[in-house]
Amino acid sequence: MSTAPEGYEISADPSRLDVDLVYRWLSEDTYWALGRSREKHNAAIAGSTNLGVFNVESGDQVAYARVVTDHATFAWLCDVYVAREARGNGLGTALAAAVRDHLEPFGVRRIMLATADAHRVYERVGFAPITTPEKWMVLGSQ
Repeated sequence: MSTAPEGYEISADPSRLDVDLVYRWLSEDTYWALGRSREKHNAAIAGSTNLGVFNVESGDQVAYARVVTDHATFAWLCDVYVAREARGNGLGTALAAAVRDHLEPFGVRRIMLATADAHRVYERVGFAPITTPEKWMVLGSQ
């Protein structure tokens, strides 16, 4: 897995996740999951690969990312969140790189994501705008 900035570690160990904290972050402090129910949150975590960033000294979780994937051909990176007090330390970029590196051994061809405001974070690890958006369609809210 990718290297985290000094003083932090990234883990995909589900037993380390602070699920209550992640729920508060996403349901109270994001534009995309504001008001998400606890039941939806728990189901999303259960059906996904989850990565956390942890402060090495305290052990506290400071960031989170969720990946919906078949571990073969496709992945969707979502619910990326860095705690307000930990922002500006490169954790979002490190977390996106960790997701990329975690999926690399599976040969996943495409990792998608949607963001309204963090394009540069993801560009640093190789994400780029869709070059043929006319091929893509969506069912549901945009």
